[in-house]
Amino acid sequence: MWGSIDRVFGRLDPVTNSVALRDVVVIRPARDAELAQLHDLAELDSAEPLAGAVLVAAVEGELWAALSLHDARVIADPFRPTTGAVELLRMRAAQLRSAARDGGGARAGLALRRARRVRA
Repeated sequence: MWGSIDRVFGRLDPVTNSVALRDVVVIRPARDAELAQLHDLAELDSAEPLAGAVLVAAVEGELWAALSLHDARVIADPFRPTTGAVELLRMRAAQLRSAARDGGGARAGLALRRARRVRA
């Protein structure tokens, strides 16, 4: 697992080479109250808004990227260093799908059900 994170963020000097290395990225299901923010993020990315269950990557309470669990489509803020956040979204979505498919992890199943409630 840590090898994957190293590939996402690389081995850059966090002070000089990447803002994303210093930021805490929170991956979680989107909330109904964030519908307008998700639409704004899609507009920034020149994309259609996401539909269905959505995971978001938030930094300091701001949405930087989002991923649809329905079709794996991603939207991201083009003015921020979102590559690492998008990769984390993809890894979390894969974990949720794997847990749901294997019937394991009640916690992962609960997270997936919660994410499915939010409709963008």
